[in-house]
Amino acid sequence: MSPAEHGHEHGHEITIIVNARPKPVNQHVITFDEVVTLAFGTPNYETTVYTVTYMKGPPQNPNGELVRGQSVHIREGMVFDVIRTDKS
Repeated sequence: MSPAEHGHEHGHEITIIVNARPKPVNQHVITFDEVVTLAFGTPNYETTVYTVTYMKGPPQNPNGELVRGQSVHIREGMVFDVIRTDKS
C-alpha cells in the first residue's frame, strides 16, 4: 500500500496544535504515536501512559480521544492535548 493509499499523502503542509504549540505536518492522517512524539519526543510506553484528546477536526472525526494503534484525519488548526502520566 502506498503512502497516499494509507492516508499519509505528503506535499501540502498542515499546521496542527499539539499542547498549545503549532506543529507543521505533511500528511492528512496522523497516528497516536506521531501525536505523542510531537508532544514529548520518543514515547516510553514501559514507564508512561499517554492520553490524547482532540478537537476542531474534520467532519468524520470532529473531536474525541485517540488511543494507541489508532489514527485520525487532520485538518488545518486541529487541536491535540497530550497528557503523560508515570505508571506507578
